[in-house]
Amino acid sequence: MSSTAPAPASLAPPKSAEGSALAAISDDAGWKSLLVFAVYRVALSLVLASAYLFANGIFQLGSQWPGLAIVTLAAYALFSVLLLVPALMREPSIPLQVTAAVFLDVVAMVVLMHTSGGVRSGLGVTLLISLAGAGLITRGRLVFFHAAVGALSILLEQTFQVFRYDAPPADFVQAGLTSMALFATAGLGWTLARYARTSETLAEQRTIDLANLSQINELVIRDMQDGMLVVDPEGTIRQHNPRVVQLLGPIPAGSRPLLADYSPDIARLLADWRRGPETGLLQFQAPRSQAELALHFVAIGTGDPPPTVVFVENVGRMREQARQMKLVALGRLTASIAHEIRNPLSSINHAAELLAEGAAGNAGDERLTRIIRDNVHRLDRIVEEVLYLNRRDRAEPEAIEPRGWLAQFAENWRVGEKAPADVIATEVRTVQHLLFDRQHLDQVMWNLVRNAWRHGTRTPGSIRIGISPGLALGTLAVEVSDDGPGVAPKDAAHLFEPFFTTEAQGTGLGLYIARELAEGNGARLEYIEGGPGARFRLTVKGA
Repeated sequence: MSSTAPAPASLAPPKSAEGSALAAISDDAGWKSLLVFAVYRVALSLVLASAYLFANGIFQLGSQWPGLAIVTLAAYALFSVLLLVPALMREPSIPLQVTAAVFLDVVAMVVLMHTSGGVRSGLGVTLLISLAGAGLITRGRLVFFHAAVGALSILLEQTFQVFRYDAPPADFVQAGLTSMALFATAGLGWTLARYARTSETLAEQRTIDLANLSQINELVIRDMQDGMLVVDPEGTIRQHNPRVVQLLGPIPAGSRPLLADYSPDIARLLADWRRGPETGLLQFQAPRSQAELALHFVAIGTGDPPPTVVFVENVGRMREQARQMKLVALGRLTASIAHEIRNPLSSINHAAELLAEGAAGNAGDERLTRIIRDNVHRLDRIVEEVLYLNRRDRAEPEAIEPRGWLAQFAENWRVGEKAPADVIATEVRTVQHLLFDRQHLDQVMWNLVRNAWRHGTRTPGSIRIGISPGLALGTLAVEVSDDGPGVAPKDAAHLFEPFFTTEAQGTGLGLYIARELAEGNGARLEYIEGGPGARFRLTVKGA
């Protein structure tokens, strides 16, 4: 299905490819998060430096060692800016960059805590944000290693404060709580990351399922036998499948083709249906092919008027399928009856021959027996043609050399029909072989040539048989024509219908059986109009 272009012809990508695409998206999100983490660090270093320069009376940074605090703040800002470069270049790996960033935060914050009175400075809280960000970015247990490094650094610094500056041992409680908070933050980040991974896996599976389902739906719609148009409330054709192009013609060029421009009759019927949607199936005749179509409208969504799906069904195709099913059943029935008729016919024919022997010299009796035998032969021919109805599915195609086969067929037909030797003119313009069941091909051609003999002038060359390359690649065209009056226009449409005949003695099954046998061999038999006399073309596969 397409809007202005053909629908895709393949299913969604395999799971590995689809998963790789989603993994690439996830990886890209990780690098962007790392860049935000690096920018946050630069901002933190600038905030701490500003607090030291302009509000140190409140924050008391570097109260015990101002010189070391200045060096630490400067180094922290410098290295924070430098860490932006690998984050932008996306080299080296994310875990390595996150680990380096966390080590920088731990070293900087612990040194600043040392210069500002230890854990009582409150700077250890900033490490909670670093560990939370590290856990969400790395999405692994590496964050517990980061928490352990931070906790050990805080505890060691507090131990140094106690022994070097005689800090009260009670500060160990605050240091311990801060360390516990670091591990709690690490655990929370790891849990959230695990949930994020689960959500991503589920989203990946759902994405693959939806993509495959969408592609399958498009394939089904594209290959369906009914045409389909999706029309929005403004009358614009939004989507269509290839079948509707075959039934109604190509969609007008442009990004917003209008249904009124494409098919005014369908647009009018759609407008009538929208005013009274209780109408079900509407009959419609295609302007180009004159095919009988049925329209079915289905509203989708909401709105006044709502978007509508227009289904276009080929009623003629449905009727042809129903007719074929009836003919198959009829063929089986008549074949079984024909078998039962053959034995009595043989008995009648044998009895007529015996009567003819006893009626020798009696003109009246000879005439009666001749009438009996002629009608028996006619009935036997009808039975034989009926039996051919069940032979189309028994085709055994073989490669037939056209020149030799045509010469042999023409000779056999002239002998069988007692026709003059020069009545058939043949022409072969290919060396490609015919792919056809030999017996079926003889039957089809015998019927066509016999019709040409019956309706032609029966002069030399009045029947013409030609074999040449077909219109489609890999096919051959076998044409049979005569120099007779041709087929009346009113009869041309019924030529291949069973039991249709213009001859008093005909059965009306010859051309019908010929087409059935052709279709059983993957070929097509058709009547070509416009030429002098009657002209039939059998298009077969080349071997």
